[in-house]
Amino acid sequence: MKSIFDQVSYDCSKIVTESYSTSFSLATKMLATSIRPDIYNIYGFVRFADEIVDTFHSYNKKVLFENFEQQLKDAIEAKISLNPILNSFQHTYHKYDIPYHLVESFMKSMRMDLTKSEYRTEAEYKEYIYGSADVVGLMCLKIFVKGDTVAYEKLKESAMSLGSAFQKVNFLRDLKADFEDLNRAYFPHANLKELDEISKNKIVEEIKADFSKGYTGILQLPNDAKFGVYTAYKYYYKLLQKLQKTPSKEIKNARIRVPNYQKFGLLAKSYVNYKLHLV
Repeated sequence: MKSIFDQVSYDCSKIVTESYSTSFSLATKMLATSIRPDIYNIYGFVRFADEIVDTFHSYNKKVLFENFEQQLKDAIEAKISLNPILNSFQHTYHKYDIPYHLVESFMKSMRMDLTKSEYRTEAEYKEYIYGSADVVGLMCLKIFVKGDTVAYEKLKESAMSLGSAFQKVNFLRDLKADFEDLNRAYFPHANLKELDEISKNKIVEEIKADFSKGYTGILQLPNDAKFGVYTAYKYYYKLLQKLQKTPSKEIKNARIRVPNYQKFGLLAKSYVNYKLHLV
């Protein structure tokens, strides 16, 4: 039965989310059950595309990516795919009428990772961030407002800023892996071979500005989504604070993390703030 296949597809997207990201999975569990599966469906899709360009080093990434992209287009057009991750994504795509240009921009940024190793200008950097992060925030926003066009237009700038903040925190945290293992440098105007405190703090302040814009949007989200997004915001902001306190040389030589006990502490504090209507 098609319904069984669809349920298996949704379950696969949930498993992908829980397997790849404990923090994102934890935040997603704070969303209303009515929208949770659709966020899993988006995460599964973007994670698989990212995995192709980031980790499948023993395979022909270009061919794998092109095959995945064609399967994506076929899934959206046919409204079904034997790839369970793409089958669940196309369901969410059509359910919330997600604009195709968001999907195109995301795939364009992922394709850049196949060949581009350095972003030297602000324009290149912003284009990559938009496709790899901002549009993911916009896809999720479509779900959070349940397709309401007016609410979407009102909150889209904040959603993009929050997506940018999350992505830039990831870049700063993963500096060592991106630079040494993948030969990538995302931040323009920063010498990652000799990252100093001035360059690091400039990046941190840039991210804080994105967080500030994103936070104003969180306050206006529907209750079904607000607590979950606020939880993700608190986690990433905590990670940014740890990165700010870490000497630039250590950031380049280690991957900074938020321990699980701190994650659960942040969750508890977030819940109290939410219940006291401080968010």
